[in-house]
Amino acid sequence: MKTSARGAVAARHVPQRTCIACRRVKPRRELVRLVRTHSGEIEVDATGKKEGRGAYICPDLSCLEKALKGKYLEVTLRTGITTANRDKLLKNGKDLIKGVA
Repeated sequence: MKTSARGAVAARHVPQRTCIACRRVKPRRELVRLVRTHSGEIEVDATGKKEGRGAYICPDLSCLEKALKGKYLEVTLRTGITTANRDKLLKNGKDLIKGVA
């Protein structure tokens, strides 16, 4: 940690992200990242480090369903979502949310 000239400890910067469904701002590590890969697939990014355009949602089933139901995810990731990909995301997202809770 860094200290100032007076010996006080400076607080670390915590990256903030906004959930695309509920619009709440939270620390990045508290949210789940969805990513559009270079091949055009949309995946749940458990590590938060995959390459591609990302979007963040709360680890809450209602936020996941809202993001997939509306156009929130499509607009944020700038791509269309197929029905098969939507079903896959819902299944994988539910599994990830169970692991978080």
